[in-house]
Amino acid sequence: MKVILQVFKVGFVILLITMMLIVVISRITGNEPSFLGYQMKNVLSGSMEPVFMTGSVIQIKKTEHEGTEYDIDDIITFQKENKLITHRVVGKVINDREVLYTTQGDNNDGIDSTPVSASQIIGHYTGLTIPYIGYLLKITDTRLGSMLLLVVPGVMLVGFAVQLFIKQRRLYERQKT
Repeated sequence: MKVILQVFKVGFVILLITMMLIVVISRITGNEPSFLGYQMKNVLSGSMEPVFMTGSVIQIKKTEHEGTEYDIDDIITFQKENKLITHRVVGKVINDREVLYTTQGDNNDGIDSTPVSASQIIGHYTGLTIPYIGYLLKITDTRLGSMLLLVVPGVMLVGFAVQLFIKQRRLYERQKT
Protein backbone atom coordinates (compact mmCIF):
# COMPACT_ATOMS: atom_id res chain seq x y z
CA MET A 1 0.00 0.00 0.00
CA LYS A 2 2.85 2.37 0.85
CA VAL A 3 4.50 1.68 -2.51
CA ILE A 4 1.29 2.55 -4.37
CA LEU A 5 0.94 5.77 -2.38
CA GLN A 6 4.56 6.69 -3.09
CA VAL A 7 4.14 6.03 -6.82
CA PHE A 8 1.00 8.20 -6.80
CA LYS A 9 2.85 11.03 -5.03
CA VAL A 10 5.77 10.93 -7.46
CA GLY A 11 3.40 10.83 -10.44
CA PHE A 12 1.47 13.79 -9.03
CA VAL A 13 4.67 15.80 -8.56
CA ILE A 14 5.77 15.02 -12.12
CA LEU A 15 2.34 16.10 -13.40
CA LEU A 16 2.53 19.37 -11.42
CA ILE A 17 6.02 20.14 -12.69
CA THR A 18 4.98 19.39 -16.28
CA MET A 19 1.91 21.64 -15.97
CA MET A 20 3.98 24.44 -14.48
CA LEU A 21 6.57 24.21 -17.25
CA ILE A 22 3.91 24.22 -19.96
CA VAL A 23 2.23 27.30 -18.47
CA VAL A 24 5.51 29.16 -17.89
CA ILE A 25 6.85 28.42 -21.38
CA SER A 26 3.56 29.39 -23.02
CA ARG A 27 3.42 32.66 -21.06
CA ILE A 28 7.02 33.50 -21.96
CA THR A 29 6.54 32.77 -25.67
CA GLY A 30 3.06 34.30 -25.80
CA ASN A 31 1.59 31.10 -27.25
CA GLU A 32 -1.28 29.03 -25.93
CA PRO A 33 -0.34 26.09 -23.68
CA SER A 34 0.27 23.04 -25.86
CA PHE A 35 1.62 19.55 -25.17
CA LEU A 36 2.64 17.13 -27.93
CA GLY A 37 0.48 19.03 -30.43
CA TYR A 38 -2.65 19.03 -28.26
CA GLN A 39 -4.37 22.03 -26.69
CA MET A 40 -7.20 22.37 -24.22
CA LYS A 41 -9.90 24.92 -25.07
CA ASN A 42 -12.70 26.35 -22.94
CA VAL A 43 -16.23 25.99 -24.30
CA LEU A 44 -17.79 29.45 -24.04
CA SER A 45 -21.18 28.89 -25.69
CA GLY A 46 -23.85 26.25 -26.07
CA SER A 47 -23.62 26.04 -29.85
CA MET A 48 -22.27 22.46 -29.78
CA GLU A 49 -24.50 21.07 -27.04
CA PRO A 50 -25.07 18.20 -26.33
CA VAL A 51 -21.68 17.08 -27.76
CA PHE A 52 -19.97 19.32 -25.23
CA MET A 53 -21.55 21.71 -22.77
CA THR A 54 -20.80 25.33 -21.92
CA GLY A 55 -18.10 25.43 -19.24
CA SER A 56 -16.44 22.24 -20.43
CA VAL A 57 -12.88 21.94 -21.63
CA ILE A 58 -12.23 20.13 -24.90
CA GLN A 59 -9.01 18.79 -26.34
CA ILE A 60 -8.03 19.68 -29.89
CA LYS A 61 -5.20 18.35 -32.03
CA LYS A 62 -3.45 21.28 -33.66
CA THR A 63 -3.30 21.29 -37.45
CA GLU A 64 0.24 20.19 -38.28
CA HIS A 65 0.49 21.42 -41.85
CA GLU A 66 -1.49 23.64 -44.17
CA GLY A 67 -2.57 20.81 -46.47
CA THR A 68 -4.61 19.02 -43.80
CA GLU A 69 -8.15 18.33 -45.02
CA TYR A 70 -11.22 17.60 -42.93
CA ASP A 71 -14.31 15.58 -43.75
CA ILE A 72 -17.99 16.24 -43.26
CA ASP A 73 -18.94 15.57 -39.61
CA ASP A 74 -15.44 16.41 -38.31
CA ILE A 75 -15.49 19.00 -35.54
CA ILE A 76 -12.94 21.76 -36.13
CA THR A 77 -11.71 24.78 -34.20
CA PHE A 78 -11.11 27.87 -36.30
CA GLN A 79 -10.30 31.55 -35.97
CA LYS A 80 -13.05 34.00 -36.95
CA GLU A 81 -12.98 37.72 -36.14
CA ASN A 82 -10.40 37.27 -33.35
CA LYS A 83 -12.47 34.52 -31.71
CA LEU A 84 -12.02 30.77 -31.65
CA ILE A 85 -15.08 28.79 -32.73
CA THR A 86 -15.54 25.03 -32.61
CA HIS A 87 -18.24 23.74 -34.98
CA ARG A 88 -19.01 20.71 -37.11
CA VAL A 89 -18.11 20.57 -40.82
CA VAL A 90 -21.38 20.21 -42.76
CA GLY A 91 -20.09 20.99 -46.24
CA LYS A 92 -16.89 21.21 -48.23
CA VAL A 93 -16.09 23.03 -51.47
CA ILE A 94 -12.81 22.52 -53.30
CA ASN A 95 -11.83 25.15 -55.85
CA ASP A 96 -8.59 25.90 -57.69
CA ARG A 97 -6.92 27.75 -54.85
CA GLU A 98 -8.25 26.33 -51.58
CA VAL A 99 -10.71 24.20 -49.67
CA LEU A 100 -13.63 26.02 -48.03
CA TYR A 101 -15.65 24.42 -45.25
CA THR A 102 -19.25 25.13 -44.32
CA THR A 103 -19.72 24.77 -40.56
CA GLN A 104 -22.59 24.71 -38.11
CA GLY A 105 -22.99 24.36 -34.38
CA ASP A 106 -25.00 21.24 -33.50
CA ASN A 107 -27.33 23.37 -31.38
CA ASN A 108 -27.73 26.12 -34.01
CA ASP A 109 -30.65 26.30 -36.44
CA GLY A 110 -28.63 27.26 -39.51
CA ILE A 111 -25.19 27.08 -41.01
CA ASP A 112 -22.52 29.67 -40.18
CA SER A 113 -22.72 32.76 -42.40
CA THR A 114 -19.23 32.56 -43.91
CA PRO A 115 -17.23 29.54 -45.05
CA VAL A 116 -14.01 28.64 -43.25
CA SER A 117 -10.75 28.47 -45.19
CA ALA A 118 -8.04 25.96 -44.31
CA SER A 119 -5.79 28.81 -43.13
CA GLN A 120 -8.31 29.72 -40.41
CA ILE A 121 -8.38 26.22 -38.90
CA ILE A 122 -6.45 25.78 -35.66
CA GLY A 123 -7.17 22.06 -35.20
CA HIS A 124 -9.83 19.41 -34.73
CA TYR A 125 -11.72 18.04 -31.72
CA THR A 126 -10.26 14.75 -30.44
CA GLY A 127 -13.33 13.57 -28.56
CA LEU A 128 -11.96 14.37 -25.07
CA THR A 129 -14.26 16.57 -23.00
CA ILE A 130 -13.88 17.49 -19.33
CA PRO A 131 -17.17 18.92 -18.04
CA TYR A 132 -17.31 22.05 -15.83
CA ILE A 133 -13.52 22.50 -15.55
CA GLY A 134 -13.71 25.41 -18.01
CA TYR A 135 -15.43 27.55 -15.39
CA LEU A 136 -12.46 27.00 -13.08
CA LEU A 137 -9.87 27.56 -15.82
CA LYS A 138 -11.54 30.83 -16.86
CA ILE A 139 -9.86 32.26 -13.75
CA THR A 140 -6.44 31.64 -15.35
CA ASP A 141 -7.21 34.28 -17.97
CA THR A 142 -6.60 36.86 -15.24
CA ARG A 143 -3.21 37.87 -13.86
CA LEU A 144 -4.20 36.64 -10.37
CA GLY A 145 -5.39 33.32 -11.78
CA SER A 146 -2.14 32.78 -13.65
CA MET A 147 -0.16 33.48 -10.50
CA LEU A 148 -2.32 31.06 -8.52
CA LEU A 149 -1.75 28.40 -11.15
CA LEU A 150 1.98 28.76 -10.53
CA VAL A 151 2.03 29.48 -6.79
CA VAL A 152 -0.30 26.70 -5.59
CA PRO A 153 1.61 23.87 -7.32
CA GLY A 154 4.88 25.52 -6.23
CA VAL A 155 3.79 25.51 -2.59
CA MET A 156 2.67 21.89 -2.96
CA LEU A 157 6.07 20.95 -4.37
CA VAL A 158 7.89 22.70 -1.53
CA GLY A 159 5.60 20.97 0.98
CA PHE A 160 6.33 17.62 -0.63
CA ALA A 161 10.09 18.31 -0.49
CA VAL A 162 9.90 19.33 3.19
CA GLN A 163 7.90 16.20 4.01
CA LEU A 164 10.49 14.06 2.22
CA PHE A 165 13.34 15.82 4.04
CA ILE A 166 11.72 15.30 7.46
CA LYS A 167 11.05 11.64 6.70
CA GLN A 168 14.65 11.06 5.60
CA ARG A 169 15.97 12.94 8.64
CA ARG A 170 13.93 10.75 11.01
CA LEU A 171 15.11 7.62 9.21
CA TYR A 172 18.71 8.80 9.51
CA GLU A 173 18.26 9.52 13.25
CA ARG A 174 16.79 6.03 13.84
CA GLN A 175 19.64 4.35 12.01
CA LYS A 176 22.18 6.42 13.92
CA THR A 177 20.94 5.23 17.35
